[in-house]
Amino acid sequence: MNHGVQISMNHRMVTVALIVMAASLGVKRTEAQVHHVVGGDRGWDPSSGVASWSSDRSFRVGDKIWFAYSAAQESIVELKSRDEYESCDVSNPIRMYTDGLDGIPLDVEGMRYFVSGKPENCKNGLKLHMEVMPLRSPETQKPKVVVSEDSVSTLAAAPTTPSGSVQLYGNSVLFLVGLWLCFYYMAV
Repeated sequence: MNHGVQISMNHRMVTVALIVMAASLGVKRTEAQVHHVVGGDRGWDPSSGVASWSSDRSFRVGDKIWFAYSAAQESIVELKSRDEYESCDVSNPIRMYTDGLDGIPLDVEGMRYFVSGKPENCKNGLKLHMEVMPLRSPETQKPKVVVSEDSVSTLAAAPTTPSGSVQLYGNSVLFLVGLWLCFYYMAV
């Protein structure tokens, strides 16, 4: 092979390797949003004061709400309208949750209405309505779990999707492969 062609190929390979490395470093990491445990430490329970629990919270697209309750004694019903919510009319639900631990992603903006599957508990205040706000800007994204204002460990790191360490590992591998390609083709 001609020496000039070899240098040109090496130069192209170095360019490709640098592009791969730049792309790997520019990959945006996806972070989890806030995970809200409805009712705090008590969960979804008539004694938890869900209305006061939710009054100072903001819910955003990408967040997730968690309902923890006794599946043998309770269920959660998601309703379509404020009228159904206020009257505790569970006859036409969007969805029913019955597992005892339900994680619900907040994937669109707008109002959401959740009530107890037992109308008497709903009428006694076991219901939650929320306005889901737009996605946070990247500068304000901080993964966390909100359990209770009274809890000693109010905020804990939430899992990220994908995990930041996995993302960092993936970027490192791409970077190292690109670096190796640079050195390999420079030496050849």
